[in-house]
Amino acid sequence: MRLIIRVISAVLVAVALLLGVVLLLPGEKVANLAADQLERQTGRKLTFAGPVRFTFWPILGMKADGVTLSNAEWAGAEPMLRAERLTIGLAAADLLRGDVRVTELSAILPHLNLSTRADGLGNWVLQTASADEASGPETETDRGFSVERIALTGASMRYAPFGGDTVEMTQIDLMADWPDPNGTAHIDLTLRPAGAPIRMRGEVGTFAQFLDGMVASVGMTIETPGGMARFDGNADLTGAAQGRMTAEASDLNAVLAAVGQDITLPAGLGPNALLAADMTYTSEGQLSLRDMTAGLGTNQLRGALDLNTAGERPKLTAQLTADALTLPSDTGTAAQSGDTASTWPKEDLDASALGLLDAQVGLRFDSLSAGDLTLGASALTVTIDRSRAVLDMQPMRAFGGTITGELVANNRSGLSVGGSVSFDGVRLEQALGQMAGFDNMNGALLGEVKFLGVGNSVDAIIHSLSGQGWFEVGKGFYTGFDLEALMRSGGGNGGSTVFDSLSASFAIADGIVQNSDLLAQIKGAEVTGAGQIMLGAQALDYTFKPTLGDGDTVLTIPVKVTGPWADPKIRPDLEGALRPRLEAVETEIKEEAKEQLREKIAEELDTEVAPEQDLNDVLKNRIEQEAKEQLLRLLGGN
Repeated sequence: MRLIIRVISAVLVAVALLLGVVLLLPGEKVANLAADQLERQTGRKLTFAGPVRFTFWPILGMKADGVTLSNAEWAGAEPMLRAERLTIGLAAADLLRGDVRVTELSAILPHLNLSTRADGLGNWVLQTASADEASGPETETDRGFSVERIALTGASMRYAPFGGDTVEMTQIDLMADWPDPNGTAHIDLTLRPAGAPIRMRGEVGTFAQFLDGMVASVGMTIETPGGMARFDGNADLTGAAQGRMTAEASDLNAVLAAVGQDITLPAGLGPNALLAADMTYTSEGQLSLRDMTAGLGTNQLRGALDLNTAGERPKLTAQLTADALTLPSDTGTAAQSGDTASTWPKEDLDASALGLLDAQVGLRFDSLSAGDLTLGASALTVTIDRSRAVLDMQPMRAFGGTITGELVANNRSGLSVGGSVSFDGVRLEQALGQMAGFDNMNGALLGEVKFLGVGNSVDAIIHSLSGQGWFEVGKGFYTGFDLEALMRSGGGNGGSTVFDSLSASFAIADGIVQNSDLLAQIKGAEVTGAGQIMLGAQALDYTFKPTLGDGDTVLTIPVKVTGPWADPKIRPDLEGALRPRLEAVETEIKEEAKEQLREKIAEELDTEVAPEQDLNDVLKNRIEQEAKEQLLRLLGGN
């Protein structure tokens, strides 16, 4: 809207002022005098490369070839306006009274070179003479002047806003009807930024005051291939506007292509779209939308939005609500991706989008569906500050439970991701099934996890993960392995392990999850576990130890789970199960042999040997005693 207003006003102001001076004096000679007068009044130089002559047929008027109007001093040496030929029709009766009323103006291949400076002033604003220079008797140039109709065909334009990107357009067509100098101007403008026509038709009330910088009523309809928009409100030459805006597209891809955006929307987003809001836009670059309704495909958002483009980065603030949202899935089902990918992607992640703007956007919805992922009624807030984004879940209802906490992506000095998330009542079969294609584990999860990963690829982030967490699961079951059938002959649950409770804590370092305190209660048994989950290698090395107790008899059969998590090997560890019993039998045999040896030594030595005495010490002491006695006999003692 701001660019449209400036294009129209620049054309009308510049063309009208320079033609007004030209038309007051007849002929090529006086046209040069008129150019001198214009330069004295505005500081702009008007030149004619070709002849300036009057015409009487088919219309009364004049033609000027090779017309140029110089630029403002601060805008450079390139002329602001250049036209191969200007053809002007005049009202004869008004001309006889000394007034100039242009009934028709057409230009062949005109070119506009527009720009703005830091304070927002456009180079099309012609500075008038000072009061002293303007004082004096009325001259011919002070008489009435108006332009009734302006037509530009095949025009081109270059627009360079201060601090912004330069916009260049060709094949611009403009028709402006302004029959009443103090009344409404009707505008019909066609732009072709990418080849396809974008037509803008509307009216500007009190157009003379509008050209003088005052606010005027504006009504504008914009038609593009595949869509249309309407604005009704007020605006001024600076581009500031306030009013009601509505837009609707039956083919949003065609609309985007018409404005030069080669974007193909994913299936499910479009092709239809709508937008309706009370809009306020200031010359400082602040946009506000209130009472807003925005739709894309079957999705519809309601709320308010503020966008400030004046700072180092644009700042977006919004509060939005929705009923049911449906987003497309980029990679198909989670199960498919999980079954086929044995390694993490090593391609560099492009997180530069985090630095495009700062934002604080609140979103509430009743449900959200994205491929296999389904969320319930949730409240989310996304905050972006200097390339650091935070998703705050307040809470998010997902997988049959609630998830609270925050997720962070930071790209200020290299990419890092992290979070602190709590789970309550989350169904494991839904969460693991939708996120990883693994629905064997069933139960309601309560827990917490904190994590941090650093790297420029998914592979690097996963291998660097660190953190900690814990979880508890109530009654549930694991499908695909029947631990009870393994431990009890004739028992089992038809291929599933049913547990009454499950709990564990864990630590994460270098992408490896380490656990040593898993505890599960199953029917008549207790299961402990310890081991590692290698996230980077997508592999497991874990041992479960189910223990059956029946009075004094205790049986433990370890079960090892090893290999890639896409196809793990689950097998009983019979060696581990028999080792404790073998060690007990070995100890029992050793003790029995020691007892028999103790009795034999006591019998042979005719002495008592206490159980706590070391047999080696007993033999050593007896040998020493016998040696002493034999030595005494040799020496003649008793």
